[in-house]
Amino acid sequence: MTITNTIRGLFRSNHRRDVVRDYLDQSISLADLERRQREIDSGRFRAKNYPF
Repeated sequence: MTITNTIRGLFRSNHRRDVVRDYLDQSISLADLERRQREIDSGRFRAKNYPF
């Protein structure tokens, strides 16, 4: 692993965190927020690793 890959990884994780935070900020009620949290927990923003 090179230093550039390490730096890219740091930025990538911050970007994902920002996307998730923005998604949660768009909730309009407590029930909506809880539903969005469950979606995130179930893998809504995880990278897709397809075997093909």
